[in-house]
Amino acid sequence: MAEILPVKAWRYSEDLTPQLEDLTAPLFDVVSERQRQKLYTNPLNSIHLSVPQGPDPAGHAADILKSWKENSVIKQDAVPGIYVYYQYFRLPGEREERCRKGFIAQIKAYDWSEKMILRHENTIVSAVNDRIDLLRATEIQVSPTHGLYVDEENQLESYMDSAMEFPLYELDDYQGVRDVLAVIQDTNVIAKFLKVLSQKQVILADGHHRLEGAIEYRKEMADQFPDAKWKGSDYHLMYLTNTQGNHLKILPTHRLFYGLSMPKEEFLEKIGDWFTIRKFDDSEELGSYSFQRKWSFGLVLEEESYVIKLKEDKFPEVRTDLPEVVRKLDLVILHDVLFDKILGIPGQYQRNSDQITYERNFSRCIQEVRNGKASFAVITRELELSQVLEVCGTGEVLPQKSTYFYPKALGGLLFASINQKEFEFDYGTFFEQTEG
Repeated sequence: MAEILPVKAWRYSEDLTPQLEDLTAPLFDVVSERQRQKLYTNPLNSIHLSVPQGPDPAGHAADILKSWKENSVIKQDAVPGIYVYYQYFRLPGEREERCRKGFIAQIKAYDWSEKMILRHENTIVSAVNDRIDLLRATEIQVSPTHGLYVDEENQLESYMDSAMEFPLYELDDYQGVRDVLAVIQDTNVIAKFLKVLSQKQVILADGHHRLEGAIEYRKEMADQFPDAKWKGSDYHLMYLTNTQGNHLKILPTHRLFYGLSMPKEEFLEKIGDWFTIRKFDDSEELGSYSFQRKWSFGLVLEEESYVIKLKEDKFPEVRTDLPEVVRKLDLVILHDVLFDKILGIPGQYQRNSDQITYERNFSRCIQEVRNGKASFAVITRELELSQVLEVCGTGEVLPQKSTYFYPKALGGLLFASINQKEFEFDYGTFFEQTEG
């Protein structure tokens, strides 16, 4: 099944370790504009590689990377390792600390058709192209995507816990999450990780654009290095967590719509053809409202707010081309009915529409509508992990930005090179151990 390898990582030099909180960055697709501008002021922050600036962003990132290597800002480990990564966090209103346990490794950038890595979301083409351009120019991976695997026996947890007794880094990140990183370089233990994952499919939780970029890059490089047994361009950096006994949390991502062309009354009338509409007294309270009933959403429109729920007798008209487990999901209904049937934006165009944006921050949704920038906001509830797993099993995909797995992995803790010279290692040693 899934083939993984340890990472011969590049990391910030030891003398920069005390500054690591100022050198790491959010993932490229969740970092806000305000966060970016602050991070850019630090010339050594990893954001210069993940979200580079300038008229030629990818070329600029390549120049920065070259300088960092030459000046020993980052250094490459002599031998590869499995990097154990624990994230300690609390959700609002909770006192008990949660811990999401996982590890960072390289995984083959399987094409979706190979069914080794299963996706559940659509991607946005422009974002994928940006990632490919960066891979071509830098041959470096700054942050891991997030994959899930199912191991009911928790075969790897004891090895990860042991590694955590000697952490490399411990820091608090922009989310208020405590990130702890350790490394396993014991050949026999690494072999166990490779063996366990070789029997698993991986479900992609986060990083669809980066992985799709890696898949395309692998195809581009297919004819390069024909004599190499292990090709760097074939692999992709991934943070892997077990779905069993782990603190996996999915948060909702709301929808903002810009440039509504019809009057408010007409829009509400069209919504009323499909949904029951109930006025909601205080928009600010929608953020804590529990949408217990299926197919229900919050709607913030001008100065008013509503709770809308799809009428049961309208469900047979929704996406009859999809399997039942997919078509009944809230976000599938939302995108098909509200954005396609009511607003006239077909599904294939929604991915690149400049009228639809995605916002996790509830208060920002309210603010965008109240200040007149956004025409309306749709407040959603989160998917359950079981629903994501069901979708993956069908081979179908959800609308883009359907899930927000929390907390997010941090960028800049380590870098994985796919440059062939830097990637080279006798990885067969680890596979020999799995056969022994």
